Amino acid sequence: MAPLLHAALGDITAERVDAVVNAANRRLLGGGGVDGAIHRAAGAERLHAACRAIGECPPGHAVVTDGFDLPARHIIHTVGPVWQGGEAGEPETLASCYVSALAVADRVGARTVAFPAISTGVYGYPPELAAEVAVTTVRAAATDVTLVRFVAFDAATLERYRALL
Repeated sequence: MAPLLHAALGDITAERVDAVVNAANRRLLGGGGVDGAIHRAAGAERLHAACRAIGECPPGHAVVTDGFDLPARHIIHTVGPVWQGGEAGEPETLASCYVSALAVADRVGARTVAFPAISTGVYGYPPELAAEVAVTTVRAAATDVTLVRFVAFDAATLERYRALL
């Protein structure tokens, strides 16, 4: 059965779900945007140590750490594609982020998951195209997750998700 899909405006670090998804960089170092916010809210020192122990995560894949100081028990880190015009496999890599994150959620027993708008910040993926990939991919995914919340940082992104849902 497909998960219930919901869109909300808010701060992903405050989501009361089993797992939040982090739009990470390959080296899992933390940074700006969602990644930096999650590291700060989770407790940067402990999360950095957990990420260092993992090492790297290639684009389209996902890894998991504890949630530390977040309300969520788990942080699923996935690395989205850098937008290069759409002809360098970006849609497939972005879709793989969602599928991989849901597979990790299944592995750790997470039934409720919150996603940010992966790759739409400094990675430059057009938000309207990214939202379409996100919703279409999650809708079609085989998963035991029962609720997926797309957490938008701004009203325009929220409206994109709502139009697709």
